[in-house]
Amino acid sequence: MVKLQDIDRAVDGPLAESAGDLSLHQRILGDIEDRILSGEWQPGFRIPFEVDLAEQYKCSRMTVNKALTQLAKTGLIERRRKSGSYVTQPRAQSAVLEIRDIKLEVQSLGLVYGYKLMGKSRRRSNADDKSRLGLDAATPVLDVTCTHFAGNRPFCVEQRLINLAAVPDAAEESFDGEAPGLWLLNRVPWSAAEHTIRAVAADEPVAAALGVAAGTPCLMVERRTWSNGAHITHVRLIYPGERHALVANFTPSQPK
Repeated sequence: MVKLQDIDRAVDGPLAESAGDLSLHQRILGDIEDRILSGEWQPGFRIPFEVDLAEQYKCSRMTVNKALTQLAKTGLIERRRKSGSYVTQPRAQSAVLEIRDIKLEVQSLGLVYGYKLMGKSRRRSNADDKSRLGLDAATPVLDVTCTHFAGNRPFCVEQRLINLAAVPDAAEESFDGEAPGLWLLNRVPWSAAEHTIRAVAADEPVAAALGVAAGTPCLMVERRTWSNGAHITHVRLIYPGERHALVANFTPSQPK
């Protein structure tokens, strides 16, 4: 292991990088960045020590240090004294008072977005469906379950009910390549929404989709939306609790 003081001396030393060192710096930077964003190096992965990278790329530790320092400034890695460099554990943030596209949430973390449809079924609404959608009478609904990914790691599970009486076109959609949430945002203007946020324990299907143990604490955001008084959809977005946070921005109410 390279001692921190050795690294510091290398960085602060009078040596100047050559043109070859500069190109190597970009190559090291790009190689590590690609491995992180592709998901090959998962959050928490310890990056090879500087001395090992310097040997691999046939360059000075100063060149490696410069690349790692730049990656740390972008937030992709974190450097721990006497321990090394690690891929940062991304902690996503969702706006409570907004309806945001999950794809944009993932991309805001600098990670590659992925999507997989887990199941889709059409039926007459049962008592639970009517309760979730806020319906008084039975109506045809579409039940869609999918998983969103950040890199090759599950980001959240989406369990969505769509009121087909209000959005009949949804019945003809496959949702194989586009998530139902984004499809609705692009086609059905919503006029009102309701959020409920709670802590839940992952049941077996959710745990399997998220790649966690059954019973793992998760954060669930339930959202119901309307368009001009018509009930549109109810969705449950379930995130691993340790990797997600919710943010609300607001201002003081004005005295009357």
